[in-house]
Amino acid sequence: MLAVFWIVGLALVIAGVVGCVVPPLPGPPLLFLGLLSVAAAERFTKVGWPTLVVLGFLTLAAVGIDLFAGILGARHFRASKLALLGATLGGLAGIFLGLPGIILGPFVGAVAGEWISRRDLRQAGKVGIGTWLGLVAGAAAKLALAVAMLGLFAFAYAL
Repeated sequence: MLAVFWIVGLALVIAGVVGCVVPPLPGPPLLFLGLLSVAAAERFTKVGWPTLVVLGFLTLAAVGIDLFAGILGARHFRASKLALLGATLGGLAGIFLGLPGIILGPFVGAVAGEWISRRDLRQAGKVGIGTWLGLVAGAAAKLALAVAMLGLFAFAYAL
């Protein structure tokens, strides 16, 4: 039975790391569940609850970054509320259109929302780029937190 925890744990860790850069996958939560599964496979003797609590907080931080990165990027360029709504709806619609939709959905949604709100193509483009840059920065931050989680887990496991 412990081997199942190891196999599931490693699969979830891999999916979690991939999910940090591929938006539809909830990378940090999958990573956390994978690390929890590996800890359970060792009956929590190598990685205990204090480490898992810290990993849980890092997971919550990564999820928060993921939720707000695009919005913060758009706000930096003074996006209207309609542009923020458009970016959100574009991101949700993009999930169903595969990787191109995931990448372009928030951009197109933000541009459309800003265009409807202000009728200024230059400002709409800036907001779209800001949204996209925010998403890229958010993915980089999630990946950095994932590496920190893996490092902390490896350090606790090795002790």
